[in-house]
Amino acid sequence: MATLVLCGLLVNAVFGVVMAVLVAAADTFVHWRIYSASRVWRLGLRGEERMNRFLRLTLERRGHRVLYARTVPGHGSADELVVGPGGVWLVHNEAWAPGTEISQHGGKLFVDGRTQSKLVGALTARAEAAAAAISRVAEVPVKVTPVLAVHGGKLVRTPFAADGIVFAPPLKLIRWMRGNPAADRSPDEVEALTRAAVHALPIGGRAISAAA
Repeated sequence: MATLVLCGLLVNAVFGVVMAVLVAAADTFVHWRIYSASRVWRLGLRGEERMNRFLRLTLERRGHRVLYARTVPGHGSADELVVGPGGVWLVHNEAWAPGTEISQHGGKLFVDGRTQSKLVGALTARAEAAAAAISRVAEVPVKVTPVLAVHGGKLVRTPFAADGIVFAPPLKLIRWMRGNPAADRSPDEVEALTRAAVHALPIGGRAISAAA
């Protein structure tokens, strides 16, 4: 209403209506983004289904293969394992309350000012174990990069790297994976690595939860 009145007085009624509609649409979009980002946390979920949907609509349509809920022997379950021309990524999902501050200081992850050594250590160990298992089956060295999809929370800067792990909301994390290749593999090589990962990492259940 303020936009309608102000723009109407400064220019004309038509311009006021147009600007009021634009402001209302922008306000609705911002509130929808906030609601969507916090929905996973409010429902007590961790975000796998949301990330799975994004991966199916993006990377899987661009030559990447995605394995869901695979067990890493001795290290729990990987939410998603993405195999693509540019590398192999082990994706972990976590949801935090909308006001939770997630940042890095001195190369380390902090959540509301507290380090997350247990979460970081478990995710790093899981990626290393997945790399070793896939390498044994594929009979070639394979690097698996751990990344974490943040659902909700308040990231001071995004994406950012801390403790050797990249943190970002789902769509920004997907863009980061596409824009930061660690390898250059052909479609045949991607398929071969995917088959090796299928054999090395059996279908599993839920991954670790966040820990302070």
